[in-house]
Amino acid sequence: MSDKNSLSHSQSHTDQEFHHHHLHASNSHHEHGAHLLQVEHLSVAFEMYDEDASFFQAKKRMVNVISDVNIAVHAGEIVAVVGASGSGKSLLADTILGIYEPNAQVSGTIWYEGIEQDARSLSQLRGHGISLVPQGVASLDPLMCVGKQVEGFGHPQSTRQARKKRRRELFSRYGLEESVAALYPHQLSGGMARRILLCCALMDDPRLIVADEPTPGLDLELAEQALSDFRDFANQGGGVMLITHDIELALHVADRVAVFYEGSIVEETAVSAFSSPELLEHEYSRALWHALPEHDFVGEAHISA
Repeated sequence: MSDKNSLSHSQSHTDQEFHHHHLHASNSHHEHGAHLLQVEHLSVAFEMYDEDASFFQAKKRMVNVISDVNIAVHAGEIVAVVGASGSGKSLLADTILGIYEPNAQVSGTIWYEGIEQDARSLSQLRGHGISLVPQGVASLDPLMCVGKQVEGFGHPQSTRQARKKRRRELFSRYGLEESVAALYPHQLSGGMARRILLCCALMDDPRLIVADEPTPGLDLELAEQALSDFRDFANQGGGVMLITHDIELALHVADRVAVFYEGSIVEETAVSAFSSPELLEHEYSRALWHALPEHDFVGEAHISA
């Protein structure tokens, strides 16, 4: 880890202080002298054939999907990455977890707790420090009952009862009957499946949660409870990257907001800036403000051509 990424544990931040390519909230802090997660100059491109050329003459070309993204998550905070569907937010989540497609070209640097990572080390951190709440419920194993999926398998006999107890606590918190543990994914409603994914993420006491659209399919009460759990998790010293297009819910729990547009973070700001469009710098951020239900609800009409 280079000196520029080291920071004294005792150093505090004023609200909206800027350094290391990102802002800080008033409660941001660096445990053990480092960011929990730090991403610098991350770009992701895919090698693809030119779809406009004929089949036998098509040449390969690089298609950029994420460009020069800088973002960090500190212990004790929730950072909301907000933007429209299809903007590349889920690809950002996968890249942070070390999930790379064979034709992907990734550049930039990712640190976890001050240690520089690569695809292999990030994959080893999945479920062992970093937990993912994936967007798609298809990530559940269709051939395994969901109780076993939450508890995990391959654990020594001495820990199995403790893991079952933990799973029962999570089921109770999310309104899942004990009988659900014996069901398979195809037997669940969409909302139940999403609650199972939340339980999987929280099962092993991670330090960082990357939550990719965790609330669709949940009713308002359960969605608010899920986000409240993320807030409690952060307040106890964890960190959360909340990737969502539901800005209204995100603003209730996040400390900072990173506005994601066409593969880039166009603005990073405090939640309080969304109280008025005049406080937002980028036209897309202002369009998101206008799209909130309590405003004029016209959205991208506010983006100039």
